[in-house]
Amino acid sequence: MVTSRCTVAAGGKSLQVEKRRPLELDPATSVLHYGQSIFEGLKAYRQPDGSVGVFRPEANAVRFQRSARRLALPELSVADFVTSIDMLVEVDSAWVPEGGERSLYLRPLMFGAESFLGVRPSEEVRYLLIASPVDSYFKGGVHPVSIWLAADYVRAAPGGTGAAKCSANYASSLAAQREAAAEGCEQVLFVDAIERTWLEELGGMNIFLVAEDGTLITPELSGTILAGGDAGLHIKLAREHGRAVEDRRVSFEEWREGVESSRITEAYACGTAAVITPIGRVRWRGGEMLIGDGDTIGPVVTELRQALVDIQFGRAADPHGWVHRAG
Repeated sequence: MVTSRCTVAAGGKSLQVEKRRPLELDPATSVLHYGQSIFEGLKAYRQPDGSVGVFRPEANAVRFQRSARRLALPELSVADFVTSIDMLVEVDSAWVPEGGERSLYLRPLMFGAESFLGVRPSEEVRYLLIASPVDSYFKGGVHPVSIWLAADYVRAAPGGTGAAKCSANYASSLAAQREAAAEGCEQVLFVDAIERTWLEELGGMNIFLVAEDGTLITPELSGTILAGGDAGLHIKLAREHGRAVEDRRVSFEEWREGVESSRITEAYACGTAAVITPIGRVRWRGGEMLIGDGDTIGPVVTELRQALVDIQFGRAADPHGWVHRAG
């Protein structure tokens, strides 16, 4: 793992690679009490020539900085963030798997490490980077998932931490995710905290709807939605494939009526883990709808997913320089 410490008074210490090991923390370590913790997620992919490519680490570095600002943590420079990725991938390059959609998952994290009891920003901070080989997200091939519309829970509210990738946001989603599982669904969908009307995001992914003419519709970023690492590039990729994209407020009722009238024909979620996850079924208290037949992956989702995966694994041209050669 890569480690680094910094203090408000003395500044940062250099990045180091050391053996991955358990952490020893004082019971009064601030993160355990006040939740001052952020993280990122990105992947390294084996390329056709045997080298390793990390997908868009600079974008993750910028989002890591935004999250740090919101959680009153020091900002790690983009250069140091990318350097830490290079350092670990170089040492662990043999762990980057080949074949299928397997990859090396990289998890950078930062947390308040000062030992004290008091509600203020920690004056000592730790940065860590760990890695783990991962198989394809979908066992047995990509398939549409079922999602549960949360009625009693919201993920974030205006002025909160919804736009930051912080641990607390995920902790607050777990009860809703457990409810979704109890209802036979694989993921949970959150709507806005005020009107309980507007689509926001799934538990850990941004959502896209596909209109009958191939136009993509995705909820606009409002400060309560995490700017997913892949959402922006999905918009760019779709436009390069000749598709219009509407980045705006979209209600659940518009989605439901669109499915009923066949104006909306596909839906998917995007995120680092699954790249693109087709949505086949939506359930809520007293209702359910199928996207298409609920089991078939639509042509737009298939096209966009394949285009993105081919760039990640070096099978297609990368005109935007999204793949960073590392290791």
